[in-house]
Amino acid sequence: MEIIRDKFKLIVTVLIVILFLWFLVINPFLIFHKNESLLRAAAFDYFDRNSNELPTGERVKTVSLETLYHKAYLKKDLYAPYTRRSCSIKNSWVKVKHVGDDYKYYVYLDCGGALHSLVDHKGPEIHLNGSENISIGLGEGFKDPGIKNVIDSKDGRIDVKEVTIRGEVDSSRVGTYELTYTAYDKLRNKTVVTRTVQVVQKLYQTVKSKLGDARNFIGNPTGNYLQISNMLFRIYGIDDTNVYIVADEDVANVNYTKLTAWLDYYYEHLSTDAKKMIVDYQFCNMTVSESSLDTTQCNSYTSKRKVFIPSIIEVNKASSLEDNFMKPNTISWVANPKSNNEAYVTRSIFFDDAYGKNFISYDTSDNYGVRPMMVIKGSSLITGGTGTRSDPYVFGDVNRAKAGDSVHSRYTGEYIIDGNIMWRIIEPIEDGTTKVISVAPITSLDSDLTFVLEPEHEKIVYDPKDKTSLGYFINNRLNKYVDTSIFENHIINVPIYKNKIVYKEEVENKKYKATLSAPDMYEMFSAQTRNLLGINSRSYWLINSSKAKSVAGIITDIGVPLNEKIPEYYTAGVRVVGYLKKDIIISGGKGTENSPYVIK
Repeated sequence: MEIIRDKFKLIVTVLIVILFLWFLVINPFLIFHKNESLLRAAAFDYFDRNSNELPTGERVKTVSLETLYHKAYLKKDLYAPYTRRSCSIKNSWVKVKHVGDDYKYYVYLDCGGALHSLVDHKGPEIHLNGSENISIGLGEGFKDPGIKNVIDSKDGRIDVKEVTIRGEVDSSRVGTYELTYTAYDKLRNKTVVTRTVQVVQKLYQTVKSKLGDARNFIGNPTGNYLQISNMLFRIYGIDDTNVYIVADEDVANVNYTKLTAWLDYYYEHLSTDAKKMIVDYQFCNMTVSESSLDTTQCNSYTSKRKVFIPSIIEVNKASSLEDNFMKPNTISWVANPKSNNEAYVTRSIFFDDAYGKNFISYDTSDNYGVRPMMVIKGSSLITGGTGTRSDPYVFGDVNRAKAGDSVHSRYTGEYIIDGNIMWRIIEPIEDGTTKVISVAPITSLDSDLTFVLEPEHEKIVYDPKDKTSLGYFINNRLNKYVDTSIFENHIINVPIYKNKIVYKEEVENKKYKATLSAPDMYEMFSAQTRNLLGINSRSYWLINSSKAKSVAGIITDIGVPLNEKIPEYYTAGVRVVGYLKKDIIISGGKGTENSPYVIK
């Protein structure tokens, strides 16, 4: 009995294997082969009725499954076996070729996956010389690198002269151009390869063409603006391969003794792609005497750095009888000390005893404006803009937000508008909030928003809990004029100094919870005082305070810090800093000064 059971099991197993092979291998093959025969028969009928379309000589004629369906030569739909998945009507075809005294039909049916005919259906491989994606500078000229070889799996090597090349490249116009290379094998299987040629504006060539034989701009040119990392810069000039740029305005006010530390902080706030554009460079930092302030030669340099500030040399070289774009409206440090205790500043015009001077010196512990200067790669590709202030050159180093993106996903330097208040992003915070600063002091048609230093405020302590303090004024009065619903109640840091306000020399840091606060003198964009019309706005208080009598941070009406004791009854406006909530969403705009993000 056991032998009989074993034989029975063996027979059943064999039958199962046979059925398996039948249903999964043999029958699908028979069905597919039958469909190939139907396709061939339909094509034969088509050419029998349209004999004038039969090829002559070495030509090949093709009729697609789509055409045979459309003209009713094939009425039955062709499907992949055991499915309702149609075979491809565009990739399935019959080719006819004149062979000897007769015509030979080549059938290719594509039903997806491994279900396709074994006939040769692939075109030759085209191998190009050079890359399929090429970038050239505007006006450089272009010569097609050409074709390396063409090889077909059935026909072998094909003469490159048989490849058809279409398309043109106009190197005098910025744009993206395509060259197409088309090749056929003997069965007229087709291959098309495309080479993309992008004609771009390289920064160096663009600047060089504007400068002519000069090495730097002078006076106040209108076409030397560019924007990287959401910040506006002026192009200063060129060396042999690279381009010097300088910030269009002060980013913060810093004491000269701590410039290097602050510039490292600034560099960390640049976008990743902007950092890739920067060239390590040695900047002029020589000591200059009062008798040599008109020099245009440097004899001492920094070690290689990413960012520094302009020197007296750059300012002097940019001078013209009418103007000098290297001199700001505010007062900014230049890179040159006068001695261990004094360094020079520059300004578009000095007053009183300093009238007519280009540079004057101040104590190195004083706080004045910093306009970062950098050298960027001349090969950087301009992706837009015309170089004007309203339309600066841009480089695609920042992807603009789309409607629905969160503010927290954005970058340092981008602009936001809420109502009639323009804000600028200082930085996204790890807790999901976004720290922003108002671009200008807060103003209102029905109120003059100023804080007055009363005589009893001998020590100007920033304290949101003290009703006589600037901190209380900002956190409690401004909610009538600022939409505080978009801001998170956040821990703020109040730096307090022993005497003068000096970068990174706080003797105490008090922490409070507040919705709004004053800017820190040393943080990004705290020195910019532009209102919505782009005009320098009025004075404003800073969060920095001191243990010394009548010493605190303040920006005066002329846009510079007060580096001395504040007089009684001194009045100034308020710029504010806040932390936008995690759920604030962008609804429109481009994040620029001219088109800020609109939030909701």
